[in-house]
Amino acid sequence: MNKLLFNNLTKSKQYLLSIAVIVVVAAFCFLFSDFMGYRVAALVLLVTVSLLAMIFDVFPVLFSAALSALIWDFFFIPPRFTIHIDTTEDSILLAMYFVIALINAVLTYKIRQIEKDARLKEEKANSVKLYNTILNSLSHELRTPIAAIIGATDNLQTNPHLTKENHEQLIAEIAKGAFRLNQQVENLLNISRLESGHIQPKYDWCDVEELIYQVVHSVEENHKNRKINISIKPGLPFCSIDKGMLEQVLYNLLSNAAIHTPDTCSITISAVCHADILQIIIEDSGNTFIDTEANDILNKFSRDSKSKTAGSGLGLSIVKGFTEALAGNVELEKSSLGGAKFTISFPVRSNRFETIKA
Repeated sequence: MNKLLFNNLTKSKQYLLSIAVIVVVAAFCFLFSDFMGYRVAALVLLVTVSLLAMIFDVFPVLFSAALSALIWDFFFIPPRFTIHIDTTEDSILLAMYFVIALINAVLTYKIRQIEKDARLKEEKANSVKLYNTILNSLSHELRTPIAAIIGATDNLQTNPHLTKENHEQLIAEIAKGAFRLNQQVENLLNISRLESGHIQPKYDWCDVEELIYQVVHSVEENHKNRKINISIKPGLPFCSIDKGMLEQVLYNLLSNAAIHTPDTCSITISAVCHADILQIIIEDSGNTFIDTEANDILNKFSRDSKSKTAGSGLGLSIVKGFTEALAGNVELEKSSLGGAKFTISFPVRSNRFETIKA
């Protein structure tokens, strides 16, 4: 925005541009002065000063206001080419023009400064909110797996009489805690990448069906009581897409469904490729995200107000961010199964489409 307002220009360049604009507009008005009259020329010059006030600093604008008043007096107010004014009316008009031009310049500049201060204050408030949210996530989300890892490690070190079964359970607890810890750190890193804008998809051919089975297997391993149904029609083509980003999107959606629905609820994932559009649907039969706006749920750090499970809310915001980075879109609506239905669509090149073109 600052570049659009030319605030990056030096003061000397702003003065020169202000003079150039006023002179050009005045010359244009002078050429048509016989048709428009000197009062209309004053309005045109006043509008020009107003526009300059929107893009330049206050002192160059004040200078252009004074210059335009002088030009109007010398070239337009009769008698022309003198600074003498015959009538009292024209003298009042010149004085009012000068005052209005100065006031307009100052007020416009003040409005810009107020908007700038408000924007900076909002950015600061958002930064504080982001910091507090991340801190809250670190203090709660990371503490649980760390505590589990420390507890299991202490038992292994201090209790030499553990049975083989207890030994395996403790190792499983450490593995589970480490995976959960790694997942939270990955989410924090991914949201930081999205915030900074330093994220570019790396497109390559991907077997989407194989990727879905891998992600489902990974989610089921970390949620032992859940079984995810896969519904993919035969012949799903290879697609050119960023495999890592798609994998993160699918994992977060499936993991979110597993966390926020009872074990008795079903979770289904389906995929289809229509020409150059890859569409993946994940839905469940639980009572999830029904009373909450979809846009709110997909925003960063937003969670269902009825949810009783822990979570920082980063997962779905990463889904939205990665999907948009892949030029796709994600929609949330109520599923016919009774729960939430996430539909993600990506524009892709498929090997089937490439074959047809060839």
